[in-house]
Parts: sequence; structure tokens; C-alpha cells
Amino acid sequence: MVSKRQKMFISTLPGEQVEVVIAEEGKVSEYYVEMVHMAKTKGNIYKGYIHNIDVGLQAAFINYGAERNGFLQIDEVHPEYYQGGYKLQKGQKYPPIQNVLRPGQEMLVQVVKEPTGKKGAFLSSYLSLPGRFFVYTIGRGQVGVSRKIEDEKERDRLKQIIEQIQPDEGVGLIVRTAGVGRTKQDLTRDYKYLSRLWAEIRKRGQSAKTPALIYQELELATRAVRDYLSTEMSEVWVDDKEVEDSIKEFMRLAFPRTSMILKLHTDPDKTLWERFNLHRQIEEIYSREVTLPSGGQLVFDGTEALTAVDINSGKISGERNFQKMVLKTNMEAAEEIAKQLKLRDIGGQVVIDFIEMKSPKDCREVEKTMRQAMKSDRARTVVSRISEFGLMELVRQRMGSSALAVTTEPCPCCGGTGVRRNMEWQSLQVIKDVFRQIRRPGHQNPLPMPLDEELALYMLNHKREKLMELERRFETRIDIIIDRKFSA
Repeated sequence: MVSKRQKMFISTLPGEQVEVVIAEEGKVSEYYVEMVHMAKTKGNIYKGYIHNIDVGLQAAFINYGAERNGFLQIDEVHPEYYQGGYKLQKGQKYPPIQNVLRPGQEMLVQVVKEPTGKKGAFLSSYLSLPGRFFVYTIGRGQVGVSRKIEDEKERDRLKQIIEQIQPDEGVGLIVRTAGVGRTKQDLTRDYKYLSRLWAEIRKRGQSAKTPALIYQELELATRAVRDYLSTEMSEVWVDDKEVEDSIKEFMRLAFPRTSMILKLHTDPDKTLWERFNLHRQIEEIYSREVTLPSGGQLVFDGTEALTAVDINSGKISGERNFQKMVLKTNMEAAEEIAKQLKLRDIGGQVVIDFIEMKSPKDCREVEKTMRQAMKSDRARTVVSRISEFGLMELVRQRMGSSALAVTTEPCPCCGGTGVRRNMEWQSLQVIKDVFRQIRRPGHQNPLPMPLDEELALYMLNHKREKLMELERRFETRIDIIIDRKFSA
């Protein structure tokens, strides 16, 4: 089977924003955005100190220089930070955090999960450094191969190379998917680079004043090349000369044989997205609805706890072909959902409401299609079977740099619910407010009522008689005023 040829596109607004698209045969398969003012901290390593310890949560709150303290659970504390000796009791996996850590104690921590809402970042003192072919772990000495690499012969070959490299004591190595087919020389070079990097981090960590940033992850453009460039990638396009120079230098050091695929877009009359017909596909990522080839539709609705995906069947006529068309629509839906979860970087629990299938064989076929489609996802996923109610549950790891999270905000009209009170209800609330104010002794005359334009026009068109009735009854003029500050 001939593998699909991929292309990577990196569009930069200098000093403000970076966008990365990965396309397979012209179809967008991954999209990432990073804004400079919302720079990611995931993967960064800091020197911080314990601000306080919460016995109930068995966690420490770490001041590492951010706006909010980070959260460090006992299972993410490396034993080298334990203060004093403590023997585990029978049945204990970890010691009580209050017995082994002290407020004010300094430590190196890494951001595992970005701060969200009012929650601080999730931290770990088990550090890891991603390279081109390896993930270099400190404190966890295990060696292994990414689960995405399924070929047993290749897995064995890579494990043998790791044994020959002989990592330092306390250092673990996990081979990334980019390591497939790489020579011992390539892998050894990556290991030596990561070893040097860790030596620099450790040295910096010993001398820096707390709190301090010790190591910063690469910015999105270079990180995308490091993480996603593979033998299937035929071209990497950028639209900024400085970014081209930065990536060229990184490629020269990391994988010199592929530097020829880097290309610069210089046409001032066309954007990179327009040149390669990517703009419309990128816009579709923000749509609540996605149309399937058979005419069916996917509808995505997110809640705080989970994401619900509903599948609408479109036009299916005739009882004879009904189940056949249901299977076809569900199969299309499974493939498209896997693609959209990756594109939108939807993480956490996902519940999919498939169109009801009476045949258990059809259910198994859809499950198989979903699992196969999810294999290309770099995120860790767990896919369940379809329940008797036609529901499938899956859990997906969020990868970060989600375009939806970075570039959207709750609607000021509906507060993010997707619905709002209708004009009739809003107009009645205005009349209630008018009635309340107009009965007060010494009220203003005329009585001003500033409203947004839509509601003001509705009042004048549909509630004029009621307003006039109140004016006559209380001998007060009511002024409906359009106030632009109320407009969304």
C-alpha cells in the first residue's frame, strides 16, 4: 500500500501568531494555533518552591512564578525530594505528603497540563524532554517503544539499539514514531543531544533563584517540524523568512537529509492558505455541524464534562435499504469523527450517538472502523463498544494548542450556552422595570430606558401601545434609547 503524501504549512504573523496545518493529499488532517500573548507553558521546566501543602488532597501547591500556584500530587513527587526517612505502611503506595515535603522546599517541576479557568497548572517533578526520535525521561528509568509502532520486528530492533546506547542510570528512553527505520547513528545522536540538554538544565537549576524558568519548550513552528516531520512528509511550506531560517537551522542539526523539502511562500497577492485551497477547510473546523458524503450530518456539542456527537441520517428512503444506508452513514460518521476529534483537539470523554442498528454484526463493523480511524491519532485514546442504546464512549488525550480553545470565547449574548432569552421575554422584563421605576415618588420625567438596538426596535414595534398606556397612566414620558455599549 502506497502511503499518503503529507505536506506541512506554517503561517506566521511575526510577534503575534503561528498557525500550522498538516494536509494529506490536499485535505486538512491537523490544525494548530498559538498566539504569542497566550504562549503555552506545557513542557516548560521551572524551579519553584512549595507554597503550602493540602493534606486532604495529598498535594502541594508550588509557586513557580505563574499567576496561580501549580498543583503537584504525591504520585508526581520524585522520591529524591522526600525530606527525612519514611517507611511505607502495609498497603501504602505513597507516603503521606505532609510527612515527606515541607513548605518553602525548592524543586524542579514541569508543566504537564496548562492552567484552565481558575485552576492552576498540573505539575510533575518527573521531568521529560522530547527529542526528534526519543522522549528522554529523568527519574523513571524505563525504556520502551511508542505503542503507535506496531511492527514487532521494528520494535525489537529499536529496543536492541537502546540497549546498545546504554542510557545513564535513572534515565529512561521512549522511542517516538519518528524513530521508525532510523539508524543507530541517528538515534545515538538524538540521545547525546538530549543528554547535553539535561546537563544544562540541571546546572541552571542549581544556580537559578526561585522561582525561575529553567527550560522553555520550542515555539510552535519549530516544535511542529520536530514532532510531525516524517518520511511521509513531502514538503514544508512557510511564509516568513525568519521562520524559514530558524527551521532550516533546526533541520540542519536534527535531520540534515530532509532540509531540501523546506520551501518559502513569497507571493504578496495570495496567502499561503489561498494558494493551497486550505482556507475553507480551516473555517469548517469552527462549525457545529459537519456534512457527511451520504448527506448525513454530525453535530458537535461540548459541555464541561464531555463532548456529545449526534449523527443525523439525512434522507434514507425505503425500508429495504434502510439498514444498509444506516450502516453506510455510521461508517462514514466513524471515520469523520476520528478526523474531527484530531482537528479540533477534543479531549476527555466523548459520547457518540450512532443511528440505531439492529444487526450486532453492523455494530461490530462500525466499532472496527472507529478503532482503525483512531490509529492515526497521536493522542492516547480508549474506544468502547456500542451500547444497547446505540451510544459509544471514548476517551481522548488532549494534545494542546487546540485552535478552538485558543481562538474562541463564550458568546456575550448567550454566555456560551448556544441559546438566549427571546425578544418577547426580554421586552416584558423591560416593561416590568419601567413599571417598577415609574411608580417611585420623584422618578425621572422623561424616564430614560437605554437598550441594545435589537431590543429597542422590538419595543418600539411590538410594545408601543403598552408603553403609551403607562405614559398616560403615570403622566410620564418613556424614552427608549439605543445604547451601543449594550450591543454585542
